[in-house]
Amino acid sequence: MLEISPEKIAHVIIRAREYDSGVNAWAHSGQRTGHGTATELSEFIAALNEDEQASLVAVMWVGRDTFDANDLEEAIATAKAERRSPTEDYLMGEPQLADYLEAGIEALGLSPEAVEDDLQKPV
Repeated sequence: MLEISPEKIAHVIIRAREYDSGVNAWAHSGQRTGHGTATELSEFIAALNEDEQASLVAVMWVGRDTFDANDLEEAIATAKAERRSPTEDYLMGEPQLADYLEAGIEALGLSPEAVEDDLQKPV
């Protein structure tokens, strides 16, 4: 069972898309200085609990075809067992993070567009 809300996944997708070209430069520099989308995205992922982080990684793996959608539980367990670095560093080092997360939630039967649209509506 997915242990993170679709809204949180959509938030990561939106922020990763906004900072797509800078994500890799941030990850490779190892710097956490400055403000903006990279810092916000990093802090958002870091603030997720362990179950949410593992689910986020698992969704990315499903979208990347490392795991099949039917193997979500195994992907989550693997993400928890194999965590060796901060989740935000691992995910932000993935050049196609937004695309993989979007493909992953689609493979799990959720509509990323509907959730993203709801998040971007003016208040």
